[in-house]
Amino acid sequence: MTVERSSPLFHSKPRTGKEIRSAFLQFFSERQHKIIPSASLVPDDPTVLLTIAGMLPFKPVFLGNKERPAARAASSQKCIRTNDIENVGRTARHHTFFEMLGNFSFGDYFKEDAIKWAWELSTEVYGLDPKNLVVSVFRDDDEAYNIWRDAVGVNSQRIIRMDEEDNFWTSGPTGPCGPCSELYFDFQPELGNQEIDLNDDNRFIEFYNLVFMQYNKNSEGELTPLENCNIDTGMGLERMAQILQGVPNNYETDLIYPLLIKAASFSGIDYKKASEKVQTSLKVIADHSRAVIQLISDGVAASNLGRGYVLRRLLRRVIRHGRLIGINQPFLVNLGDAAIQLMYSTYPELDDRREVILNELQREETRFLETLERGEKLLADILKNKPNQITGQQAFELYDTYGFPLELTEEIAEEHNLGVDVKAFEKEMDAQRQRAKSANISLDLTIKDVVEQISNRLDPTIFEGYLKLEEQSVVKALVVNGQSSSKGSSGDKVEIILDKTTFYGEGGGQVGDCGVLFSNNLEHDKSYVHIDSVRRSNGVFVHSGSVQRGTLEVGDDVITRVDNVSRRKAQANHTATHLLQAALKKIVDPNISQAGSLVNFDRLRFDFNLSRALTLGELDQIEDLINSWILEAHILQVKNMTIQEAKKIGALAMFGEKYGEVVRVVDVPGVSMELCGGTHVANTAEIGVFKIVAEIGIAAGIRRIEAIAGPAVLHYLNKRDEVVKQLMTCLKIQPIEIVERVLAMQNEIKTSHKMLRSTLQELAILKASAYANEVKVIGKSQFIVKRFDGVEGGAMQASALSLLEQLGDNSAVIFGGIPDSQNFNKVIFVAAFGKNVISYGLKAGHFIGSIAKHCGGGGGGRANLAQAGGRDGSKLDFSLEMATENLIKAFS
Repeated sequence: MTVERSSPLFHSKPRTGKEIRSAFLQFFSERQHKIIPSASLVPDDPTVLLTIAGMLPFKPVFLGNKERPAARAASSQKCIRTNDIENVGRTARHHTFFEMLGNFSFGDYFKEDAIKWAWELSTEVYGLDPKNLVVSVFRDDDEAYNIWRDAVGVNSQRIIRMDEEDNFWTSGPTGPCGPCSELYFDFQPELGNQEIDLNDDNRFIEFYNLVFMQYNKNSEGELTPLENCNIDTGMGLERMAQILQGVPNNYETDLIYPLLIKAASFSGIDYKKASEKVQTSLKVIADHSRAVIQLISDGVAASNLGRGYVLRRLLRRVIRHGRLIGINQPFLVNLGDAAIQLMYSTYPELDDRREVILNELQREETRFLETLERGEKLLADILKNKPNQITGQQAFELYDTYGFPLELTEEIAEEHNLGVDVKAFEKEMDAQRQRAKSANISLDLTIKDVVEQISNRLDPTIFEGYLKLEEQSVVKALVVNGQSSSKGSSGDKVEIILDKTTFYGEGGGQVGDCGVLFSNNLEHDKSYVHIDSVRRSNGVFVHSGSVQRGTLEVGDDVITRVDNVSRRKAQANHTATHLLQAALKKIVDPNISQAGSLVNFDRLRFDFNLSRALTLGELDQIEDLINSWILEAHILQVKNMTIQEAKKIGALAMFGEKYGEVVRVVDVPGVSMELCGGTHVANTAEIGVFKIVAEIGIAAGIRRIEAIAGPAVLHYLNKRDEVVKQLMTCLKIQPIEIVERVLAMQNEIKTSHKMLRSTLQELAILKASAYANEVKVIGKSQFIVKRFDGVEGGAMQASALSLLEQLGDNSAVIFGGIPDSQNFNKVIFVAAFGKNVISYGLKAGHFIGSIAKHCGGGGGGRANLAQAGGRDGSKLDFSLEMATENLIKAFS
């Protein structure tokens, strides 16, 4: 049952979302709070997937790991939560994206000021009637209770004591914690103060939460008072907007409602008259549209992992709910554009990254639509048989073949009152992982298994290769020709485990070292082993190679000697990789993060999240910046410290990477600071020179840069010089003339193409003139709607205008066609209207734009001439039939 809620009058008080936000920040600014801009949805903390609360950017401050930005602060923080995504659209206030207004005290003011200001803000600034307000406190927090009752004057019957579950905040199993106090809006104060139940969502909505951090909790659960108490508050912007605007839910506030209406327009739905089910889908679409544009703006690209998976899941929910309400053409770009338009005044970066956002939306929608229809058909066939549940195998097929996230299958099943066998689905997933693993097993499977068994019972290898390349060690274990053995002889393939080593074991994207290992054991032949590679297994370094002479036995004393030249190359490339990431963040986008890397002796490779190609100008700037850092001869500083200390000083960590309590920080002062266990140069000057050789896309939203450094650059330039010499010979010119000659050849080709296009256009006009006798006459007006394949846009426009000139001012000409018979994903439409047709109120741009939508496109132009495009050639004939029907109606 929905309770009708009264709409309070606030006169000149804040009402719009923008006014509510501004009023909050201004209120606390006047009370000496530093206004902190919203942090990214991608937090600095690699242990947290997304920014889920307004206080998250200040968490290091509250934990004592970072200096406070000021004694007092306030912010409007954008947040994302998907843990209760199934409630989005079904309740009045659940969202994935929301804004949290917050005021914070770091050891400055405490309960009394926080409580008084919360009341003053709510009643005097926002104009809430005190009779509509209810307060909750922690059951044992008499201090807060007394402040509310005695200092503020709240009726004691409207101060409700709550248990830990609702009103006690903790930062984790241990650490800062404290009681909470919350403000609720009462939509039905006339029901009185007896038996108030704050869990009654129809009557109450919580809008302001005050957290009083006053204790520290130890591992035993004991609470001790903090020396400096803190304040952390949160006011939901969308909730306050619902209250002040007097609407029944957050979705109908000015923060979201325009997107509801926009989504409804795509399928011709009247939101207010729609069924509850349709309204729910519209709410999901509107809510998720805000979330996805903000995620993409903050550098998240759709993928099957981590944040990328959250984005992809949200996007696919939008598309599916669109189909549920009859949106059968692509709409994400238009929806995303509307969301940007609604929010960019508050978040200007949305407008700056508009192209990036819309391109990502289009890519993901196109990708999902390719398989969605087939997946939905399969699911419909499954449901047609009225099963008790969707089996794990069926859910896996939908996931593996059609790209349906498990959560989407569960959601659809729930709509039909069915469950999904998740356990069986997980078994299918495990089986797939095993199949994938088996497919990649190489011939050293037996060796690997034996080595893993051995490494499980040995202590981790001590790595001493940061400071030296040669060291005396002891052989702890041997695998000879795939079998565990105590001895290896000349010609044997061996896997050697030592107690300590100077060889770097492959890890962190860097390849393992190569070199030699030898012994001077007098009890048997001197051994000499060539080490080809080194890998790690359970903390043990495994040296792979072959015995060149003599014998090697378990227990032998040996000397490890790393190949100095190869190590120096790897070091140069690894440090260059750090410089590359720093340059990308500085020049392209500070939200760029690493998605993979490879550092070997000859080159380096760096993968990063970005949904567009880099420009040539950007690549040049990156190269120049890195080479300037190399010339500046920065001395690297490498330190071991706790993970907390590393985060405190701002060291960059890879999300998803597992780090121990003690980490190694590689610092290029003023340039880059990363957690890294790899080997590096001592001074950037040792890199010599840096050169980018390729920049490509390797997956949706993931780019790759391949580069070289040091001596490899000379080899690369020599190869380029060979190409230049060949061009000189072929074209009989000097190097300085190559560009000029190539441009001249290009111009010749362009001229030829222009002449060809002109000829084709003349032929198209002649062909179009033959259609004049197919004109349809209605009263004083006449029109032609014709399919016109094999013609590009310019020629089609010229043909339409030529035919219109033949037919006169009472005429309309509509052409639609597929310019390339090999590509049915490109459709062109042209409309040409005479003066008298325009006087009827018809405009070519609006008319042809609506027709192109049937082919999954759009467009427009002037009133007399317009062009539009589409992406689905199979709907071309239907689109032209609709054009005919619309003209008949207009002229009748």
